[in-house]
Amino acid sequence: MSHLGRVLVAMSGGIDSTMTAVLLHEQGYEVVGITMKTWDYANSGGSKKETGCCSLDSINDAREVAVGLGFHHFIVDIREDFGDYVINNFVDEYMAGRTPNPCVLCNTHIKWSSLLKRADQLGCKYIATGHYAIMNELDGRKYITKAKDLHKDQSYVLWGLSQECMHRTLFPLGNYTKPEVRQMAYDRGSTELSKKGESYEICFVPDNDYRGFLKRRVDGLEERVDGGNFVNISGEVIGQHKGYPFYTIGQRKGLNVAFGTPKYVTEIRPETNTVVLGDMDDLLRNGLIAGKINSMKYSEIPTGMETVTQIRYNDPGTLAKLKNLGTEVEVEFMANVRGVAPGQSVVFYEGDDVIGGGIIMSSLK
Repeated sequence: MSHLGRVLVAMSGGIDSTMTAVLLHEQGYEVVGITMKTWDYANSGGSKKETGCCSLDSINDAREVAVGLGFHHFIVDIREDFGDYVINNFVDEYMAGRTPNPCVLCNTHIKWSSLLKRADQLGCKYIATGHYAIMNELDGRKYITKAKDLHKDQSYVLWGLSQECMHRTLFPLGNYTKPEVRQMAYDRGSTELSKKGESYEICFVPDNDYRGFLKRRVDGLEERVDGGNFVNISGEVIGQHKGYPFYTIGQRKGLNVAFGTPKYVTEIRPETNTVVLGDMDDLLRNGLIAGKINSMKYSEIPTGMETVTQIRYNDPGTLAKLKNLGTEVEVEFMANVRGVAPGQSVVFYEGDDVIGGGIIMSSLK
C-alpha cells in the first residue's frame, strides 16, 4: 500500500475527474475509481440523447482509464437515493414557488455521503473529485477557497460540505486552470480526452427543459395551475400565465404576453397561483434571510462580518454585512442587488475563502 494512502476517486468519465485520478496516481496514491449511477435518462422522458455522467459511454470511459493505469474501478447504483432526495426536492421546491439548486443538494447529501460510505468499505483514507476548488485549514477547521481558475471555480456549489467530508477530501485540480488540465491530458497521449466537451445541464433534465420535466413528474400539473394571473406591483391583473411553477424570479423571456416595455418576474405566490411582474428596478432587494446554514471557516457565522455575498453561480458577488440569527442569517447588502430568488444558494466569502452558506428563504426590500 502507498505511504500516501488509498484514495477513492469519483470518476464520471469526463476530463476533470479522469485527470484527478491520473494526477493522484502519478503522485503515488493508491487510487480506486468509482462511478456513481445517479439517473436513467430514459426515465426523464426528455428528447435529448443520453450523454454525460450517467451514460454508458461515460461509465466505459472511466473504466477504461482505470484499467489502463492498473487500478480498481467500481460502479455504484445510487439512483434510488438520488431520486428520493434530490429529484423530489427539485419538484417540491418549484411547487412551493422557489428555485432550487439540485447540484448543491446532491453534493451535500448524496455524492459525498455515498463516497464516504464506499471509502470506508474499501479502506480508503481519502476521497477525491474533479471540482475546481482548493481545500485549506484554520485552527483545525477545513474550509474551501476559490480555485486558481476563477472561470471554472466551483466553490459556490460546495458550501454545504461538512467538516467530516472536507477532512477526507482532496481537490487535485484546484491549483490548475482548465487549459492546463487539457494540456496535461494531451501531453499524456489522451488526445480525445483533451478535447472532450462539458455538460452544463442538470443531469436529470438532459434537454434543459425543467418545465417539461415537471409536467412529466406531477400528474395533472398543467390542468391544476394553468390560467393563473399575472399581476403588476400594485396587484392589478395584467394577463394570464401557464402556471406559477413554470416561472422563476428575474425571468423576462417566455412570458408570452406583450406589455410594450420589458417585464420581469419579481414574485411568485403559489397559494393563489399568481405571478407578479414588474420593471427591472422592481427586482432590487437590499437583503435576504438565509436558512439551512453551514458555517465552514469558523465555528459559526460571525455577526457584523462584512463578506462578499454570492446569490447565484455566475454572480460576481456583493459586499454585505451578516447578522447571525441562530438557525438563520440575515444579509444586508451594501448595494441593492437584483434577482434574489428563494430556494437558491447564498454563499459568503472572506476574500477567496468560503465562510459558509445557506439557502435563500426570503428577500428583504
